[in-house]
Amino acid sequence: MITALFNDIELMIMLVGALVGIASSLVGTFLVLRGTSMLSDAIGHSIVFGIVVVWLLTHQASGPLQIIGAALTGILTVFLTELLVSTQKVKKDAAIGLVFPVLFSLGVLLINLYASDVHIDAHTVLLGEIGFVWLDTLTLGGAEVPRSLLSMGAMTLLNGAFIALFYKELKLATFDEALAKALGFAPGVLFYGLLLLTSGTAVAAFDAVGAVLFVAFVIVPPSAAYLLTDSLGRMFLYGALISIASSISGYHLAVAWDVSIGGMMAVMTGVFLALAFLAGPRYGIAAQWLQRRRQRQLNESRTLMVHLYNHEDGPEKAVENVTQALREHLRWAPARARDVVERSRQRQLITQHGERLQLTQAGRRLAQEILEPGVNH
Repeated sequence: MITALFNDIELMIMLVGALVGIASSLVGTFLVLRGTSMLSDAIGHSIVFGIVVVWLLTHQASGPLQIIGAALTGILTVFLTELLVSTQKVKKDAAIGLVFPVLFSLGVLLINLYASDVHIDAHTVLLGEIGFVWLDTLTLGGAEVPRSLLSMGAMTLLNGAFIALFYKELKLATFDEALAKALGFAPGVLFYGLLLLTSGTAVAAFDAVGAVLFVAFVIVPPSAAYLLTDSLGRMFLYGALISIASSISGYHLAVAWDVSIGGMMAVMTGVFLALAFLAGPRYGIAAQWLQRRRQRQLNESRTLMVHLYNHEDGPEKAVENVTQALREHLRWAPARARDVVERSRQRQLITQHGERLQLTQAGRRLAQEILEPGVNH
């Protein structure tokens, strides 16, 4: 049963993609909330430098030492970025744009000079090929298990454990860094710990999916989740679900259209982000349009209540509290006037007798609350 499970190539590819997405979105959630998500792009490129330096020192092209070397390169990227920002000569986005091309270029130069005959390819690091993860396996319990599945499973567990262990501290440091410092939580140390995990996730992912898909998973699912909820806990859940859905749908579409699997997975993260942007229950365009529409309708009903209340006891009542007055005095188009009257009548705020409009007790209370706020009616 287990052996058959690991022999399912399609399942292995989708599972590796899902684990890359989950591991990346876990750390990416905090990067998105802090407004530093593009650091993942810088780390994703600069790890080439760390990988080749580790190989030059140890002649190991994979394994824990590579993860440690890449993680330290990620920290170096952030340190140099912060160093440039501290000079107050450049802004943070410009500093990121200055640092990671230098480290990436140094890595490419070192590969060309000293590792041209070794399987360390910058193109592979950036793009990867998730469709071939089933070729590089380890034998565990009689089953051939993809190395990428093991490495990404380990990184997913490690990232999840770190967040679970320091959840309150990370949350406070993300939303109120000054208070975190005052309480002695060392937000800077937590942030660098998060970046260490980001770098480790990047180097664990690059063999399977490449840095580009890693960056997509770090940024896009958490961004989509941010549009769907205000709860940090649900952001993690939604980010993981979007990553899983992107991996599954991206694989099947890539096979159907004969295109890059990793590229289609990245595209699907963008599709889910677009859906969240358009149809999110609170921040989506459709939801905001409906909210503005409801607010406009409420304001129209309030305007009608105040208009009728101001004239219901005056001699001009017969002229003002009729539908014709809404068109002439409030300058409402006939269709708009009919809609406002019908909505108000359905809400039992007014009664209508031919052209004549009259407030109900509920409509009168609403008008009084608007005109005399704070008074108990």
